[in-house]
Formats: sequence, structure tokens, C-alpha cells
Amino acid sequence: MTKRMARKLSSQGAAAARLRRLAALVRKESYQLFRDPSAIAIGVVMPALLIFLFGFALSLDVKNVPVAVVLEAPSPTVTELAAGFALSPYFETQETTSMARAQELLLQQKVDGIIRLRSDFARQLNSGSGQIQLVVYGTDANRARIIEVYAQGAIAQYLARRAAEGHPSPGGASVVMQSRLWFNEANDSHYFLVPGLIVLIMTLIGAFLTTLVMAREWERGTLEALFVTPVRSSEIVLSKMIPYFALGMVGLALCIFAAKFVFDVPFRGSVLILTGVSTLYLLVALAIGLSISSITKSQFVASMATMIITFLPAVFLSGFLFDLHSMPTVIRAISYALPARYYVSLLQTLFLAGNIWGVVLPNAAVLAVMAGALMALARVVTAKRLV
Repeated sequence: MTKRMARKLSSQGAAAARLRRLAALVRKESYQLFRDPSAIAIGVVMPALLIFLFGFALSLDVKNVPVAVVLEAPSPTVTELAAGFALSPYFETQETTSMARAQELLLQQKVDGIIRLRSDFARQLNSGSGQIQLVVYGTDANRARIIEVYAQGAIAQYLARRAAEGHPSPGGASVVMQSRLWFNEANDSHYFLVPGLIVLIMTLIGAFLTTLVMAREWERGTLEALFVTPVRSSEIVLSKMIPYFALGMVGLALCIFAAKFVFDVPFRGSVLILTGVSTLYLLVALAIGLSISSITKSQFVASMATMIITFLPAVFLSGFLFDLHSMPTVIRAISYALPARYYVSLLQTLFLAGNIWGVVLPNAAVLAVMAGALMALARVVTAKRLV
């Protein structure tokens, strides 16, 4: 055997050995990957969740806008125009004969706008020019402008049908729409965004920071040392919550100050009520953070779980950035389980509309129930036992 053949065989043997070592390492890492639930969650669950959210839940289109149509004096002309709004894919109409009832629905956020057809609308239209009043819940300035455009489109289609049917009118019939934005006369997007940002800040302080500090103690073993002392689980939970609760209230005060004096967002509600509902939401966020960290006992896994469970839903499914009415029914149903949805509604109402009890009481009651249930869960999962 020549030296060249020997070197060739030697190199082939070395290459085969490297491949075997590489295969063994890949097999070992694969086993490790499948033994680690966090890796599966990040590699499979999170991408699937993000695709689901961005593909189905998020939409910049405005559809199925709930509006109240006020028919002060029903007539064939008025009924035909109201039917045009009802048949539009952009509106879900509720007919009423009372403007006071329509205003009540708007204040309770059951509708996003009012289309008022006055008692003399038919006479005005037959004379050549009818007037329609449109009142829009204007906290989201961009959405309010889109609703105005959709309403003008529905009116234009009605006039086109009327002309095609050959209805005579002096000089050609026209309809003038008088628009008004409630609670956002300045048409400023800060009125809508700043209250929503408070939700994100309170979520970060309450859930994310608490999750990290609790999971860090699990990893370092300091909680095991506490478990052999007479300290009770409830005392451990409270000791973790109180400092971050105080930090969250400081953050809330800074947010309110910035909203009022930096961004000039009006505050028309009660500071006492705002403090109360913020306390409920902060307790919910703290309890979620403590529960997740006690279940996972890992900073990395706990931080990722908290991001998926609290922060991402607070951004995408709370009504902060994206209209819930434009989402599929399934996604809208899921949003009812998210505490951020109720807190966003409370903040926008208290800042821009005032103490509307039809909105404040139901949303605050849901947050109170969630706070109690999650506090109990945090107490249970932080029981004094070693696993």
C-alpha cells in the first residue's frame, strides 16, 4: 500500500469519524430540544400564534360598524335611505325614533355613531336638498374619518338609485351630511393612543417585571430557603406584589401627568374612579406574572409566556390599536377573556367621555372578578412545596 493510499484511507476514516460525531451531537441536541417545552413553544407555538393574530385578528379595514339610525318621522323615503345603511357591509344598524335613546347607546359604547334623519328630511329632499346629521364616537380619529366616508358612500348610492328610478326633484336632489366627532373635537389621534399606552405600561410593570423577579428567585433557590421558614405562601405572594404595586401606581401617576400636560389629552372623569380601576387591573397583571413564574420556574420561559399571554393581547386584541368589530367572531369572543380589553374601554371612557356608569361599572366588575380569581391562583401555585 502506497503512502498516498494510506493518507487517502486515513482522511476518509477521519471524515467518517467526524460525521459520526456530528450525527451523535445532532441526535443529542434533538433529544434535548424535544425535552425542552420552552423551545417547542418558541419554535412552533409562537410563530403559529403570530401568524394567527396577524392573519385573522388584525385588520385595518373598518367593517360592521354599529350605528344607531334615528327615524324621527318614518316615511317611505326615510325608510329607503335607512335600508341603504342596513344593507351596507360596513354598518350594523339599530333603528330608533328617539335621539335621546341613540345618544344613550353611544355613551354606553353600544354603537359607534348616530345617523339622524330629521322629521322634515323627506320634505327637504323633495325640495332639492335634505340634511342628515352624523355623530361619530371620535376617540379613534382615523376610524371616525373612515366611518364618515362610508356614510357618504351609502348616501351617494341612495341618491344614484333614486335618480335611476326617475324620482323628480327641482334641480336634482342632494343630501348634505353634517358631521360631528364626539369626545374628540380636535380630531387628534393622541386622544386615542395615549390612554391605550397606559395599558401597555401597566402591563409591563405589573406582569413582566413581576414574572422576572419571581422566576429569578426560583432559579437561584432562594424561595426554597423561604419554604423551610414559618413564612406562609400568602405572605410570600404579598411581599412580591406590594413593591411592584407601588411602582405601578407611580407609573400610572406619571402617565396621567404626561397625558394631561404633555399631550393635552382631556380628562373628563374622576381621578378616584381611575385610580380604583387601575388598581384592579394592576392586581390582575401582578397575579398573572406571579402565577406564570411559579408554574414555569424559569426566567426565559416565564418571560416568553408573559409576552404571549399579556403583552401581545394588550396590543392586538384589546381594542387599543385595532377595531374589535372588524375582527372575526371567534377572535372577538377570545378578547372577552383578556383583562386589557376592559381596562382600555375604561381608560378611553374616563379620559374622553367622563363617568359613564353604563361602561364603568360592568368593566370594573369584570376586572374585580379576574383580580380575585387570579390572586387565588397565585396563592395556590406558590404553595410551600418542592417539586
